[in-house]
Amino acid sequence: MARAADAGPARAHLSCGNLAHAFAASPEADKTRQTGSAAGNIGIVTAYNDMLSAHQPFEGFPALIREAARQAGGTAQVAGGVPAMCDGVTQGQPGMELSLFSRDVIALAAGVALSHNCFDAAIFLGVCDKIVPGLVIAAATFGHIPAIFAPAGPMTSGLPNDEKAAVRQRFARGEIGRDELMAAEMASYHGAGTCTFYGTANSNQMLMEFMGLHLPGASFVIPARRSARR
Repeated sequence: MARAADAGPARAHLSCGNLAHAFAASPEADKTRQTGSAAGNIGIVTAYNDMLSAHQPFEGFPALIREAARQAGGTAQVAGGVPAMCDGVTQGQPGMELSLFSRDVIALAAGVALSHNCFDAAIFLGVCDKIVPGLVIAAATFGHIPAIFAPAGPMTSGLPNDEKAAVRQRFARGEIGRDELMAAEMASYHGAGTCTFYGTANSNQMLMEFMGLHLPGASFVIPARRSARR
């Protein structure tokens, strides 16, 4: 890290062939900036998938980041993606055994993304469970470049916990069937954003904000407010 900091942005030391490969698919206006040395190029590391409610909003983030970077005179590229799993989906299933291990896979995948050395800064898109710790490990490994994290925001409130608990109790007593139980669970977890309880996704968002790695207040912007995202 110290050697990298002393050497300066690695992009300035890449060969013309390296740079041509890195920016081949960029729009022409971006290429002009990217092949120069003055404009910053931001690497986006994303944990997007649309199975995790907390990560589904990240689908549109790269386009917003590129737009903002261009307005500031720079550019942005998706450097790479990392896996993201949900403990809520795998709880009680064999997949849960992979949860902790996935942290190191995420750190390695993010490191691979940034190892192209084309970036002057990085933005990490991730929220849940082991994803944020894995991304933090990668950010620390590449600590010679500035980094920021962006949250997806919270899911709006759904079926209250006491009502959901009552439905579960009725199901356990055999008073209602699976359809009624499923309807209650879906009413509780009903949209995009972090799950509606004090779980790891919400605490991760708050932790990053406390550490100064989020824009202030970003953890409280619900995904539906796209204008606020901009």
